[in-house]
Amino acid sequence: MPSKVKWVGQYSKTTTKPPQHPIGRSLPIPKRVLPDYLTHGLRVLFVGINPGMRSASVGHHFAGYSNRFWKLLFDSALVPERLSYEDDRRLLEWQLGITNIIPRATSGIDGLSQHEYIIGTRRLHDVVGQYRPRLVALLGVTIYRSLFPDSSRRRFRLGYQPQTLGETPIFLLPNPSGRNAHYSYAVMLAAFQELRRAIDARD
Repeated sequence: MPSKVKWVGQYSKTTTKPPQHPIGRSLPIPKRVLPDYLTHGLRVLFVGINPGMRSASVGHHFAGYSNRFWKLLFDSALVPERLSYEDDRRLLEWQLGITNIIPRATSGIDGLSQHEYIIGTRRLHDVVGQYRPRLVALLGVTIYRSLFPDSSRRRFRLGYQPQTLGETPIFLLPNPSGRNAHYSYAVMLAAFQELRRAIDARD
């Protein structure tokens, strides 16, 4: 594993202060902005849309009760042991990283603005250019459409995509959120297994 590792707060470049908690919400106020887990030469950089309210509250990625990200990692053999959201920092042990397009926590993506997507897209280009992961795995079609709006009308297939981020290949995965009813767990697992084979082929 590379010797230099950075955990990067997501407001360092895009904003000057964290978002305000909406008045009247019964959900817990987030403890902190979720950190990025980044280092040079990552095998895969996973890119989510934005944190859910529970993830922001507990301070860990993919902490939603129905989120299947951690189960998919183990079942697809991307990691050799079962992990939970509390182990998110440990992904760097296997040269896997995490970031989000938008740092602001919401209970769903409907409240995100186009301006946030634009800023997040620019930031992702900067992150990929700086850390140069071997592969970028986008967790959901929504992210792909924000990066490449001209492709929004075409039908999407999971797996490798024709576009790249700079010279870095893009691999499209289903959004593992429990709210994603478009894909069964079997289809999600097949996509994550295909990602593992793609990584092995590049090692």
